[in-house]
Amino acid sequence: MAREWFAAWFDSPYYHTLYQRRDEQEARFFIDQLLKTLALPPGARILDLACGRGRHARYLAEKGFDVTGLDISESSIAYARSFENDRLAFYQHDMRQPFRVNYFDAVLNLFTSFGYFDTDAEHERALHNVHTGLKPGGLFLLDFFNAYWVRRHLVRREEKTVNGTVFHLKKSIRSGRVYKRVEFEANGRAYFFRERVRLFDLNDFQAMFKRVGLHLQQTYGGYDLSPFNAETSERLILIAQKPA
Repeated sequence: MAREWFAAWFDSPYYHTLYQRRDEQEARFFIDQLLKTLALPPGARILDLACGRGRHARYLAEKGFDVTGLDISESSIAYARSFENDRLAFYQHDMRQPFRVNYFDAVLNLFTSFGYFDTDAEHERALHNVHTGLKPGGLFLLDFFNAYWVRRHLVRREEKTVNGTVFHLKKSIRSGRVYKRVEFEANGRAYFFRERVRLFDLNDFQAMFKRVGLHLQQTYGGYDLSPFNAETSERLILIAQKPA
């Protein structure tokens, strides 16, 4: 059986090469603003869902929280585990499967780490598992792109050179998803990967949250936590709560 696209691509070292220049300072600024908004108590249990190599989970642990990181990528978790300590643990895990019950004060899904599955039922199953894992009264933060903005500003062809590797990126939209084709050559070999993300909008999330029992509390449109505007915001950042 063929591996799902994200399992193969996220395990590739070239995935981390392509995306290594993501703005770390911006990410930490966002998390700092977010923590002020969530007002979590010291030592709160946080789940970083789809944590990658754990850079944000590590930062949260440095802030004094009890942090668990989950990711489907075996290689990313193997790397992240070298940073484990009393407040920080990592596990390879598929978010479509349950993890813990009534355990976390907050679950964070950051930087468009959602929307990858073949069916909406699988996405909803992942959200149901978020609900299950949260303590009553616990908070869920989902950081996604604004689908309307993506449709309006799609860059169809782009070339990026990172560490001497030239990545050719081609994007398209069809059947309610945005596709990215990633082509490059390295060590005398040609590579091809494809990303595919469902274009969920605010109404989609509201409906799914309602079905799994999460109550939407707040929406933001950027990492500065500016108000969400469906036409102009680049991000769709949602905070939902499991009823107490």
